[in-house]
Amino acid sequence: MDWLWWIFVFFIVGGFGWVADTGRTALKTRHERKIERFKLAEGERQAERQALEEAQKLPEPICGCSHHLAKHDRQGKCHEDVEVPTEWDENKKPLRYELRQCNCQQYVGPQPLSQIYADELTDLG
Repeated sequence: MDWLWWIFVFFIVGGFGWVADTGRTALKTRHERKIERFKLAEGERQAERQALEEAQKLPEPICGCSHHLAKHDRQGKCHEDVEVPTEWDENKKPLRYELRQCNCQQYVGPQPLSQIYADELTDLG
């Protein structure tokens, strides 16, 4: 029964407050770490979803000159107008622009499937 007095004195002096604070701090730290792991997992899932969506997108027919295939003729020459700087300041920053035809000589973007598809070589008839 002698040890019972020591426990009583421990709680009277404030030992219980220390135990409660330590437990509260441990639970708070555990909760914060759990939330961090949850956010990290959610970020990974979102990155996987975005990568999957990117993989499923069809390639846009955009040329190296940044214009769509529709702006190029059958030979590949671009017919889009672009702004070309005509006057610069002392820091070599453009001051004025002029509209000119894009000087792209040939379409270099992805070819639509209809132009790549070839008929079968064998004649079954």
